[in-house]
Amino acid sequence: MVVERSDVVVALTDGVVLLDVAGPVQVLHWAGRRVRFASPDGRPVRSDVGVPLGVEGTIEDFADSVDTLLVPGIGVEEAISQDLVRSVRAVAGVARRVASICTGAFVLAEAGLLDGRRATTHWMACTDLAQRFPEIEVDPDAIFVRDGTVITSAGVTAGIDLALALVEEDEGADVARSLAKYLVVFLRRPGGQSQFSVRTGVGTPRTSGLRRVIDAVVADPSADHSLAAMAARATVGERQLTRLFRKEIGTTPAQYVERVRVEAAQRLLQTSDDPVAPIARRCGFGSEETMRRVFGKVLGTSPTDYRARFRAPSPAAAL
Repeated sequence: MVVERSDVVVALTDGVVLLDVAGPVQVLHWAGRRVRFASPDGRPVRSDVGVPLGVEGTIEDFADSVDTLLVPGIGVEEAISQDLVRSVRAVAGVARRVASICTGAFVLAEAGLLDGRRATTHWMACTDLAQRFPEIEVDPDAIFVRDGTVITSAGVTAGIDLALALVEEDEGADVARSLAKYLVVFLRRPGGQSQFSVRTGVGTPRTSGLRRVIDAVVADPSADHSLAAMAARATVGERQLTRLFRKEIGTTPAQYVERVRVEAAQRLLQTSDDPVAPIARRCGFGSEETMRRVFGKVLGTSPTDYRARFRAPSPAAAL
């Protein structure tokens, strides 16, 4: 007997992020897929904002019909349910594909489904995912990542991007494009999630010389922050400074300086009326062309497009 697998099963637990559920489910429902809500014990759950969500059974009840297993994220204050991890692990083995939204990636990771794979999650949680599960290749910029039959997405609304990608895979680009237009969203949004991450913290370095370097870069991104200048400021050799950066910051000196300059430019593009060229000079890029090239590499978008999407309207413009 051939079992027809057609259900999208959404694995729910208490504290699930409501938008992680609602966005993808709306896309998949409009695409004609049958969506079933389930929990580890078959009981209703309560979302992170207190909205109760009914279920149709346990997650494992749908082992014979599941096509796509969808695992939304949970609120940051919630501990991951080990019952959920066990149920997801059991059903993932028979599903055609498994997808997570936002911090749902941690459930997949604990279930062992991301070992040796590329994955992503909300930009605020990428470092934690990489540190807790070093066998996962975490991509902090991707809106979603497909690695074989496992797909992970960035935070919250990125679940809509993921769902549209699933629809495009199953029904074709025309159907997915039509749904994107109806939802008033991009079929493929420009840029990655790094464009939403301003002032990503690096913690406080233990080494006093490295703290001096970090403080100097943040205080004046346009100053001379060559490797030689930073090493002199830290009173260590260039190789030693590079080792300290990698050990305590997790990046190279040049990459850190570039990140600080990008984030400084992001703030100015959002909050000032200054043209792009002066912002580029003020943030240490030297020229508008250099800043455009770095924005393209780091954020996947241009300074002008970034400003158009993220700049808050002035009070006068709102009248």
